[in-house]
Amino acid sequence: MNTTKSIGQITKSDERTDKLLRWAPWVSWVLLTIAPPLFFLFFYFTAAEDAAVYMLLALTSLALGSASGLIVAIALLFYRRHWAKGLRERLAADGITAREIPWFMSELTPVERRVLRQIQRQSASLADAYCETLALRLNASRVVTTANRELLAVQQRINRAARIQGAEAAALLQDLELDRGHLESLKGAARRNLGRVETRLQTIEAAASRGSGWSETNLLLERLDEGNNNPPMALQAALLEQQIRQDTDRELRESKPTDPGQVQ
Repeated sequence: MNTTKSIGQITKSDERTDKLLRWAPWVSWVLLTIAPPLFFLFFYFTAAEDAAVYMLLALTSLALGSASGLIVAIALLFYRRHWAKGLRERLAADGITAREIPWFMSELTPVERRVLRQIQRQSASLADAYCETLALRLNASRVVTTANRELLAVQQRINRAARIQGAEAAALLQDLELDRGHLESLKGAARRNLGRVETRLQTIEAAASRGSGWSETNLLLERLDEGNNNPPMALQAALLEQQIRQDTDRELRESKPTDPGQVQ
């Protein structure tokens, strides 16, 4: 059985889990708050003796149930947030697509969410183009974030290597400087691509506000796409390849004996 086919794709199980986690916090709170008092109220109205005791139990269970229901609801909300973050990371593994934008609404800016709702009410064609461009923007932003994280890690390695004396440390520093240069180049390309994508978003927004047709907007978008030879997916692949090469080189250096006398 192929267990990797769901990587980067939304499955029926994901959709069911999402619906369940959307309703579970509120349903659990209502059940834990209402069910115990109703149970004791039933005995309060049907019991011939000790009715006051059941009323006291009903009031007590209402307070305790609402508190416990609130705790369970908050725990489920935190779990749903953690689950949704893991799902987004899995979807972004092979690049975010326009169809997956609804799962990344939390990563959009308030302006992007507002404009998306507005365009969806006006034009389906412009909405599709806006979603595709939003997917490009999210991919490019993730590439920039990854590059910044890798640059920070490389800088930390440089700082540690700078405190080591010897020819091997000098060679290591040289390799790390090359890694930093490559990452800076990738980061610059990602930022340039991000700028083009943000311009494209504003072009679609302006077209929607003017009521322009899709044909006119498509011409403007084609002009923006000219010379765009560094899509975010290519940058992500390059970053991944760069990280693998760094890890491999580091493992090879660490596996080499530092003392020539250790070589048999």
